[in-house]
Amino acid sequence: MNMKVLLVTGGAGFIGSNFINLFLRKYKDFTLVNIDKLTYAGNLDNLKEIEGVPRYHFIKGDICNSDLVSYVFKQFNPDYIINFAAESHVDKSIKNPSLFIKSNVSGTLNLLQWAYNTWKKNGFDDKRFLQISTDEVYGSLKNNDDLFYETSNLLPNSPYSASKASADLLVRSFTKTYKMPAIITRCCNNYGPYQNAEKFIPTCIINALKEGLIPIYGEGNNVREWIHVTDHCEAVTNALFYGKVGEIYNIGTGDEISNINMAKTILNVLGRPQDSIIKITDRPGHDIRYALDSSKIKNELNWFPSYKLIEGIVDTVKWYVDNKSWWDK
Repeated sequence: MNMKVLLVTGGAGFIGSNFINLFLRKYKDFTLVNIDKLTYAGNLDNLKEIEGVPRYHFIKGDICNSDLVSYVFKQFNPDYIINFAAESHVDKSIKNPSLFIKSNVSGTLNLLQWAYNTWKKNGFDDKRFLQISTDEVYGSLKNNDDLFYETSNLLPNSPYSASKASADLLVRSFTKTYKMPAIITRCCNNYGPYQNAEKFIPTCIINALKEGLIPIYGEGNNVREWIHVTDHCEAVTNALFYGKVGEIYNIGTGDEISNINMAKTILNVLGRPQDSIIKITDRPGHDIRYALDSSKIKNELNWFPSYKLIEGIVDTVKWYVDNKSWWDK
């Protein structure tokens, strides 16, 4: 069997690990190489189910390290790259923007340069570079009716989203200038198994399980669109194999809910009182609402989400209840 090679960066993180577990089960004709720095968000316990699979290779390292990325290209000669690797915590970006520029911008540039220098020798035949981005690059919607389209202006409001927008523009420039076969996906908020405890939904679940308080920024009226991580991973796979080079694809479900109502939903699922919510000082520059028009990926790549929000939240709560050993470390 002629094995294709997929390089995944940030594959020990929440979305990356879910993608790897799903992809290796589904595609038996691929070797998968995972580079992850194993910062606070990376956890090899997320990948225990594929330990020992001969088609899987893990390399601990930083995508900003040119020598490391050079070694990976020479050793494995990847046909496809999916760049999940990113610093992604908005609060942390406010405290330390330079860290986000290094990882999210310089790291992406390093991958692009090595991919270009390696792939151009054969005219980019059967190669793909997929950049995983975020709806936050579009900024904030001020009413309940508008949507973000792939053609919407980039108006990031945090150092995190600014770093992701910068990376997107680098990817675009490599496509336009060097004919790099690259695609960008921009997804709404993810939830599901293996999400780091600092994120909003795991914080709500874990604090409720511990009978503690759930902190909500401001009045909690900020609205987010949510997708189960499995649906996101399926969309990424469709974009990788069937997406058109140079295109951007929004990935969303249309399932919107305010932060305070999400917290109340989780409390209801767990049978905890509503007065467990505590309002705290709002985050600087807190975006009001994100919502995507995802008709392009549905119409062109035949992708549709399978999870309804409440069903997915119930499943996610059950996962955290059943996997206390994972999050209680």
